[in-house]
Amino acid sequence: MKSVSKITLLLALLSVTKCQLSPHPSEWSDQKINEWFDSGEYLNGLQIIPDPSIDRRSFAVHYHDHKEIWDNAFAFLKNVDLANATVGRIELGGEMFAMVQEYFPRNRDSALLEVHQKYIDIQYLVSGIELIDLAPFEKMTVTEPYAPDDDIAFGSVAEFSELIATPERFFIFFPSDAHRPGLKKENDSIWVRKVVVKIPVANDK
Repeated sequence: MKSVSKITLLLALLSVTKCQLSPHPSEWSDQKINEWFDSGEYLNGLQIIPDPSIDRRSFAVHYHDHKEIWDNAFAFLKNVDLANATVGRIELGGEMFAMVQEYFPRNRDSALLEVHQKYIDIQYLVSGIELIDLAPFEKMTVTEPYAPDDDIAFGSVAEFSELIATPERFFIFFPSDAHRPGLKKENDSIWVRKVVVKIPVANDK
């Protein structure tokens, strides 16, 4: 019995040591980052696809540093009846909250790109379809300076990627991502219901 106990203790110590020696996601190879992202383990059963445009390394790093916050966000998207949730702000605990929105998408030429500093966006289209433009913040020309109370700055870019948002996938936009959501895909707008979960960049708990 003593030998069995010693073996069990040794295995436990080895397991703890292995965890302690495991590198932080900031040190992971691109292959490991992609494997983690593609596994979807962080979704905990949420049946929505993460869009390929997501900055995988930033996501992996922030998720592992603030796992509880992200798990709560994905649990909200999984468990709440988003199709019938009341339009407006929903408090999710701590500094995290969600905004339920309904609108007709707009023309691109009437919208600027936006960036945030305090919050990361999870954007999910519950119904409808829209386009979202995406570009690196470093390439954005700021036309409306950052407003701390609203956590937003606006600007323009010469080049951007055009993303298609549908109920099959969600998007994540970090402070380094200039994005222009809520755009028409065709000439006629389709009524959209959307949820934006605001993840605090810093956890002040």
